Amino acid sequence: MSKNKKRLGITKFIYVPIIFCVIMYLSVLAIFSADLTDIVSIGSMFLSDKQVDYSTAYENIFVPTNINSDTVNAEDVEYPSINKQFGELKINNRDVSAKLFFGDGTIPLNNGVGVYAGSFIPGYGKTILVAGHNNTYFNGLKNVKTGDIVTVNTSYGNYEYEITGTKIAGKNDKSAYDLSAEEENLVMYTCYPFDELGLTELRYFVYAKKTSGPEIVGLYE
Repeated sequence: MSKNKKRLGITKFIYVPIIFCVIMYLSVLAIFSADLTDIVSIGSMFLSDKQVDYSTAYENIFVPTNINSDTVNAEDVEYPSINKQFGELKINNRDVSAKLFFGDGTIPLNNGVGVYAGSFIPGYGKTILVAGHNNTYFNGLKNVKTGDIVTVNTSYGNYEYEITGTKIAGKNDKSAYDLSAEEENLVMYTCYPFDELGLTELRYFVYAKKTSGPEIVGLYE
């Protein structure tokens, strides 16, 4: 056997196992790195103390105003579209303070509370149906009492509603509210029992009547 053939045999004996080991190492590393990334990502969901920021997912058209008047022209009111923040809702001393959105889907309820699109916004003289999660922005509804004042601020005026009562009803009980009412009223609702995670079979309703705030005029001209 020639010297060249001997060298080639020795080279294969030394380098082939090394190359094989390197390939296996890189393969295992890639697999475990992917798994580790997933584990770290999932773990961060439970261990992070930072609140998720959804602020870039919606448009805010709410501009606070101190103007108080009995009426406001419809042409001066920007009717909000779905997922837009157009105000804020508060109940002092009851741990309720939230951004007010139009629509009651994921974006509104992750960032605040939302007006059901089949109802109305303040000032229209109709029913305002507002939803919120029971373990976040509407958790404080469990503390409300008859006579408490709900403040709703919008860009076109500030409104107050006096709470008149509460009710527990089934999730499909449409008799718990009246969208055809001819007087302005605020109905807030959330899943019940409070602090329970996920959707429940019951809803907690809070009813309030309008006590102040401008009427929107010129709607049908």
